[in-house]
Amino acid sequence: MALVVQKYGGTSVANLERIRNVADRVVKTFNQGNDVVVVLSAMAGVTDRLINMAHEITDIPEKREMDVLMATGEQTTVALLAMTLMSMGYQARSLLGHQAEVATDCAYGSARIINIKASRVKELLSRRCIVVVAGFQGCDESGDITTLGRGGSDTSAVAIASALNADVCEIYTDVDGIYTTDPNICEKARKLDKILFEEMLEMASLGAKVLQIRSVEFAKKYNVPVHVRSSFSEEEGTMLVSEDTNMERPVVIGITLDKNIVRITLRKVTDQPGVCAKIFSPLAEASIVVDMIIQNTRAGGMTDVTFTVTKADARIAEKIARKVAEEINAEEVLIADDIAKVSVTGVGMKSHSGVAAKMFSTLAKENINIRLISTSEIRISCVIDKKYAELAVQALHTAFGLDKE
Repeated sequence: MALVVQKYGGTSVANLERIRNVADRVVKTFNQGNDVVVVLSAMAGVTDRLINMAHEITDIPEKREMDVLMATGEQTTVALLAMTLMSMGYQARSLLGHQAEVATDCAYGSARIINIKASRVKELLSRRCIVVVAGFQGCDESGDITTLGRGGSDTSAVAIASALNADVCEIYTDVDGIYTTDPNICEKARKLDKILFEEMLEMASLGAKVLQIRSVEFAKKYNVPVHVRSSFSEEEGTMLVSEDTNMERPVVIGITLDKNIVRITLRKVTDQPGVCAKIFSPLAEASIVVDMIIQNTRAGGMTDVTFTVTKADARIAEKIARKVAEEINAEEVLIADDIAKVSVTGVGMKSHSGVAAKMFSTLAKENINIRLISTSEIRISCVIDKKYAELAVQALHTAFGLDKE
């Protein structure tokens, strides 16, 4: 007998028929002798509708009340699934985040999990009850509801699996695993049987949308076995693992694409110590995550400073950049949103040379100009014009031998 945590996303519980389908899967796992904890997202589209309603009332909704509102989506799905399971003759109990003792900080809208006691979950499991937990939510030390940010149910599931020392955390989505690239962009994309935590971390941060990056961080930190699979088929998916027993890893395991970026450039900034701190300190204070940073030295003691942020942060980042530009006498601030970031990732890059050369030459053959470059030990990213994004992915996928055989 094993302890299995199953997480189902919004498309998997989009209506009552799909909730019944989830119930059938849960029961199948339970009838095999396993203890089962189910973590659910809100029904597909519900979170967006709640956000839109709040913005019809006010342009800037109060964050604490937004969390109270947003948490109702998951409350609906866990109650409906628990009812469905009980109607099938099984003991089931739904728990909200605070009832599952998911303790977080008080950063409303993007709270981080501090601890999960899960004593009530354990007690219910001891009575062979199927426990259905609302994902995406917890509570702070004041007892207020908090939410974990978009995709937070993935993090909830992995964290609960860690707290319970579960044998596996199954993440059910509308895709059947992790692919070498987005199958919607490249028809030759291949599903991976397994992927290393650090590779998945890079891919999640670079635009792969299958898993929320914080859930992967949690899984890596606590070594939680994660199985990504489809809720609409019985096929095996992709396992996230801490190590691979294969003798050789592929040099590159995946190609990712991110169109959700904006480039901001401060032109003709005085090239002297402390200038970059004046630019990036207020961005950090505004909790804006800066991705790529490039500094180009000009003649005459001047420099250009370029950085990228997500489109969600672009408006505030631009406002801050223009204010700082006035303070440091930069000539102008340029904004570009017609760009995309294409990246190659693989642990095998640690021990192989020539990956950057192959990437750059492949893009050059397609007449694709590179605007910015950044690297890590297992990743190379290039910012290019958005109109070439899909072409770049397809060309790189072929160049690094990732096409289906």
